[in-house]
Amino acid sequence: MDKKQFSGLFFSKTKDFLDIFLPKQSNRSSETVRAYRISLNCFYDYVTETAGISAVSFRFSDCTYDFVLGYSQFLQEQKKLAASTVNQRLAALKTYLKYVTDADFSMVQVYLAVKKVPLLRTEKLQRPIIEKDGLSAFLAAPPDTRIGNRDRTLLVMLFDTAVRISELLEIRIRDISLMASNPTILIHGKGRKQRVVSLNEKTVLHLREYVASFHGKVPNPDAYLFYTTIHGERMKMSVRNAERIVKKYAGIARETVSEMPENCYPHMLRRSRASGLYRDGVPIEMIAAILGHSSSETTKIYAIPSVEQMKEALKIDQDETDNPEHLWEGKEDQIRKMFGL
Repeated sequence: MDKKQFSGLFFSKTKDFLDIFLPKQSNRSSETVRAYRISLNCFYDYVTETAGISAVSFRFSDCTYDFVLGYSQFLQEQKKLAASTVNQRLAALKTYLKYVTDADFSMVQVYLAVKKVPLLRTEKLQRPIIEKDGLSAFLAAPPDTRIGNRDRTLLVMLFDTAVRISELLEIRIRDISLMASNPTILIHGKGRKQRVVSLNEKTVLHLREYVASFHGKVPNPDAYLFYTTIHGERMKMSVRNAERIVKKYAGIARETVSEMPENCYPHMLRRSRASGLYRDGVPIEMIAAILGHSSSETTKIYAIPSVEQMKEALKIDQDETDNPEHLWEGKEDQIRKMFGL
């Protein structure tokens, strides 16, 4: 097969898309690239196994609106995937075709046709957060042992900095500045974006004790902050291990605080911290900066008012309804104008 024939095949650009465009030109994280790879592999399987078309004969022109609509129905009816997962698969396909179209305008009709394939409607569920009582019990759950202090430091760091678990596990000793007048930590975020997060006094105390215990008096600046030792070699702690730590102490806290969410995971601490900041009156733009969001619109999903805030808002609204005169206080000129005087 010559190069010209190969270039017309649908999957001829997937390698460049996954290995060059996403990680090197768009600065997407390895996790994002992995998600795209899974989605495109899913479409590959549908083309070759379900539709029975060879990958070396399936062309861009074969990827029609009806074909992709059938793919969507297959994911829903045969694979029984959740609506959000189906949307993820479709979104990856559309992004890939946009990439192809940007380099070859002759593909624009294929892209526009697939772009019209509708996404599924999904329920917007309010994700649970850990309230104050549960949080206190949660952070107090680890025992006063060497490993217990490590686990408590990990939990405190997750909550106080509101970082993603992947970001926390990427932190190295050199990223921490504990001796400055304003202690901070450098976070390597999604899309290779860096941000600096301030640390409160309690977190600094936990960190100092932890670093002294697990990294010694002269820590290696290149060492990962949280690590596990395998066959005598220190390795970056895995996400699975961190998740296990969170679940373990959440279970202990649940024994005394019934309001603790049933299924706790690292991102819940990030959500709880962001919601707590919002309830304390921190501007949404500042919360977005702390979380590493490029747009405050993304941050609004964490803007969950407390029961007390909602109760107070309803009370204020009721007071104004019961006393309409309150609405017109200090507006004498408007009252006169309204009555034509």
